[in-house]
Amino acid sequence: MKRISILGSTGSIGTQTLDIVRNNPDLFKVIAISGNTNIELLRKQIEEFKPKYVAVYDKKNAQKLKEIVKNDGVEILAGLEGLNAIATIDEVDVVVTSVVGNIGLLPTFNAIKAKKTIALANKETLVTAGEIIMNEASKNGVSIIPVDSEHSAIFQCLNGNDILNVEKIILTASGGPFRGLKRNDLLSVTSKDALKHPNWNMGKKITIDSATLMNKGLEVIEAKWLFNLEIDQIDVIIHPQSIIHSMVEFIDGSILAQLGIPDMKLPIQYALTYPLRIKSNMSKLDFNQIASLTFEKPDTNTFPCLKLAYEALKIGGSMPTVLNASNEELVYLFLNGKIGFYDIPDKIEKAMKRHNPIKNPSIEDILLVDKETREYINNSF
Repeated sequence: MKRISILGSTGSIGTQTLDIVRNNPDLFKVIAISGNTNIELLRKQIEEFKPKYVAVYDKKNAQKLKEIVKNDGVEILAGLEGLNAIATIDEVDVVVTSVVGNIGLLPTFNAIKAKKTIALANKETLVTAGEIIMNEASKNGVSIIPVDSEHSAIFQCLNGNDILNVEKIILTASGGPFRGLKRNDLLSVTSKDALKHPNWNMGKKITIDSATLMNKGLEVIEAKWLFNLEIDQIDVIIHPQSIIHSMVEFIDGSILAQLGIPDMKLPIQYALTYPLRIKSNMSKLDFNQIASLTFEKPDTNTFPCLKLAYEALKIGGSMPTVLNASNEELVYLFLNGKIGFYDIPDKIEKAMKRHNPIKNPSIEDILLVDKETREYINNSF
């Protein structure tokens, strides 16, 4: 039995992780969970899974939860201190980092120092501090198992293969709800339009990132650190059916791909059970029902966020932190109807141009750049 802590148990990845636990009670035990604003769902999760610890990032909501929880056996913690605490508990084997945004950086870093296996769904951790995180994992002998479907696919295709034999990896993208449209078509789209993803059921932030192609840009940066690749070894291709989750091309020209239905439970389960595989009740891919698998080149003129991510990775240092922080703030402004769709890439580019990158940033440098970038974005409107 693996004992797990879930950072972000009320979000899309967190709730699906708990579905897997629910279906495999003999394999997993939930020791700790965390949330932020959805107190009622946290209360229900406490009643069902009976964790020993619960962290609530918002301190006022932590107090509200204490007042409504009737389970005396649970300890409710608050703030970033609470997230750090449940990421480092002695009795936990695996920490699922599924919080959204750069808030996951410090808890993940501390979990690695505490020698926990990381099931990584918080891509911002590697986007902003990839070199630091991977070096710390290596130093502590910690495994980082990717949960993102694309990185899980690459991870599976690389099993038993030498990374030195890899020519490149190919990350697939659905193209999001606006695939095939041009810039003039998107000038007046709203967040409601952008949230209509054709294939995946995800949280709001990642769904908007999919619409702008920033999600794929962040995955490019994450892949560089996860698999120790050069920037020219990471390609992106649009694959509207979302059946091939990603591919690895080897130096002899062979290509391995991982296929499956678009369901995040599969990569989550694999991350939890690795190196084993277990049976699941998920739907299986039926090739008799697939008419075709098609591919397109990304349109970076219409969706410039992908190009900005490659640029940030090429510059390196603290520049990916600026990319990530500005994107996060702009996505939330867009979701709240305060800015337009193209304000996102336009303002990210301005934030990157004004930043003087730090070549080898420390965690403290990254947190400071993150804070300053968010302040710049929010003072711009």
